[in-house]
Amino acid sequence: MNRFFLIFLAFSFSLSASAQFLEKKENLKKYEGFFDFYYNEKEDELYLEVDSLEMEFLYVHFLTSGVGSNDIGLDRGQLGGEKIVKFQKAGNKLLLIQPNLDYRAITENEAEKQSVAEAFGKSVLFGFEIKEEKEDSYVIDLTPFLMQDAHGVADKLKSGNYGTYKLEKSKSALSLDRTKAFPENIELEALLTFEGEPKNRTVGSVVPDSKNISVVQHHSFVKLPDDNYKKRIFDPRSGAIFISYMDYASPVYEPIKKRYAVRHRLEKKDPKAEVSEAVEPIIYYLDPGTPEPVRSALLDGARWWNEAFENIGYKDAFQVKMLPEGADPLDVRYNVIQWVHRSTRGWSYGASVVDPRTGEIIKGHVSLGSLRIRQDFMIAQAMMNKPFAEDDKNHNPMMELALARIRQLSAHEVGHTIGFTHNFAASTNDRASVMDYPHPQFEMNNGEIEFTNAYDTGIGEWDKVTVNYSYSDIPEGMEERQYLNSILEKASLDGLKFITDSDARASGGAHAFAHLWDNAQDAADELERVLEIRKRAISIFSEDNIRQGEPYSVLEDVFVPLYFFHRYQTEAAVKMIGGLEYNYAVKGGPEETVKHLDKDLQEKALDGVLATLTAEELAIPQEKLALFPPRAFGYGRDRESFKSNTNVAFDALGAASTASDMSMGLLLHPARAERLVQQHSLDKDLPGLSQVLNETIERTIKNDQKDSYMQAVQHTINFVVFKHLLNLAVNDDATPMVRAETNQAIDELANWLRGRKDAVSQEMYRNINRFREEPEEFKLELNVPKIPDGSPIGSY
Repeated sequence: MNRFFLIFLAFSFSLSASAQFLEKKENLKKYEGFFDFYYNEKEDELYLEVDSLEMEFLYVHFLTSGVGSNDIGLDRGQLGGEKIVKFQKAGNKLLLIQPNLDYRAITENEAEKQSVAEAFGKSVLFGFEIKEEKEDSYVIDLTPFLMQDAHGVADKLKSGNYGTYKLEKSKSALSLDRTKAFPENIELEALLTFEGEPKNRTVGSVVPDSKNISVVQHHSFVKLPDDNYKKRIFDPRSGAIFISYMDYASPVYEPIKKRYAVRHRLEKKDPKAEVSEAVEPIIYYLDPGTPEPVRSALLDGARWWNEAFENIGYKDAFQVKMLPEGADPLDVRYNVIQWVHRSTRGWSYGASVVDPRTGEIIKGHVSLGSLRIRQDFMIAQAMMNKPFAEDDKNHNPMMELALARIRQLSAHEVGHTIGFTHNFAASTNDRASVMDYPHPQFEMNNGEIEFTNAYDTGIGEWDKVTVNYSYSDIPEGMEERQYLNSILEKASLDGLKFITDSDARASGGAHAFAHLWDNAQDAADELERVLEIRKRAISIFSEDNIRQGEPYSVLEDVFVPLYFFHRYQTEAAVKMIGGLEYNYAVKGGPEETVKHLDKDLQEKALDGVLATLTAEELAIPQEKLALFPPRAFGYGRDRESFKSNTNVAFDALGAASTASDMSMGLLLHPARAERLVQQHSLDKDLPGLSQVLNETIERTIKNDQKDSYMQAVQHTINFVVFKHLLNLAVNDDATPMVRAETNQAIDELANWLRGRKDAVSQEMYRNINRFREEPEEFKLELNVPKIPDGSPIGSY
């Protein structure tokens, strides 16, 4: 009896102590919302009240404040990812559990659902001791969860080789500035300090004390949307971003992997009306920290999308406004365009918080790098004829071009957040999409460069197709797939093309008409035109391309985007060589599957690319070299400057070496070389690898110049060609056929070099002999100066 009484007494005391947890805390500040929580200032702790176990909700984390380095990649407003989670009780704990939504059973059969859930692993993200138990709720200390490195800051610093850091809790604290509660979401923040040792100067360039990096981490707990959202099937031709998962309840005769387009919820107030307002329009808000005139340009560009929504019968369904005063840009209730500062020019991107169950976009979040506009200003400054000859305040012509680019950039990144991926074939359709990367399109008129049509304005025809596919209402009585197919088939018959990322990349992409930063339907023709514009701009380049009193080192940096003005169009032309024309075709659709590019187009492209390997194109005119003295004190070279093999002096030959290295690295990519081998084996009329190698050697190594400076430039180019030729023969990714044909070309070159007496030919011949002795150990390095950063004039 006494033993039972003692046990009962202890149990009662335990319950009483538990019930007293919050009452014992002094001066608690209570927040009432989706979850109620309490802040204890004295102990810097936050207590969460959980009143619904097993209720799934969305957990999202961001960085409120970043590190400010594009290289490190920890930006203000950066989205860290979303998870569906739920609380479960286990003994004296609450566990925060993330179910596995990659594997599901969409069925009413609960046992079948359970069998899938038990077959695949789930994740317990955190365990919380229950501090107080009320009638229908539990109180937990959420502080340790908020103070962990959820965003992976330390891992990012380590993987980037910036240093080894660990979270130092004594230098970290909860942050109340943006800690708020609302009926359908709560927003929580913590200041985290990472202590460690940097491995290079990168961290120190953006943090006052490189041994202590402090950022603010944001956490959101969000109520999930209701079940009224209708998923939309994904089609590879649509340009939509998608979610996917395995549905094990699928009949055997249907695909088990399901794919659905990512999109905002949009419904008409009057479903029967041809044109109707939306029940809830899609509203984006601009960061009020954005200065004018950039602010107006970003608003204008983002608003272009409304035309596409009007095209499908929605009135004012897409709106762009300024973020209300006091609103948090990371609050999930706001779609936001944020103006982000970094120490160096970097990427802009559009990300979204998406319901992983359905693909519904909960929040769109655009991050625009503030230094991008300065690069576009510099491009205009380099290309214009004496812009500062008479007035150092003659900024307007350059600003007009830079703002035109910013409008397009705003539309582009917003496009990602409303569910659309890149379309790098749009430039072949008269700039049919803002989801392409646009290069400034200048015109020549009576020998002068015109800038009025540099960037397109307004939404493109392809963008209207993607909005139609993802957001239009399915007509009553029509099957969904049938209706969506009709949209895409019409687009195809209208000549619109859609090709996205990996197929368009210069390094390995195979599509002949999808490129980054190019213009025109025919990339080879456009390359010829770009080279003509580049030559004209170089001829008029002068000290009047900078302001009075600026060092000539600034002029040298302004010259960089002009000298490499052809780089992206060269990439586009190269992809035509051994290029394929294809679509993301489906059975029954009107799209052509795949074919090799015509012989004439490939040979024209080769001719254009080989022009970028001649002294006539790459030699900086001698009279211009006087504009580039050794760097001024305080104006050292940076990542966007010409690199030099002549130390402080400007390296005229190094510039040609850099440009030719770019072209050759693209031309003799091992995947392109193998495509050339294969296409020639299938059709003897199409160029093969041997033809490309022989023509390259004829136009470069066997090309003599009479002028000594031009000859030195051509020799510099030739050594780069020679390096890439030998290295292709031993490239680990080259196939045996590629190596065989490359080695044959090297042998023929050696026979030609043997009979020549000039020093350059003899040096090449000696290198071939050393190469033959140990080919697998051979790598020819020529100290080619690294090309200055180009992307992002746009970026990946």
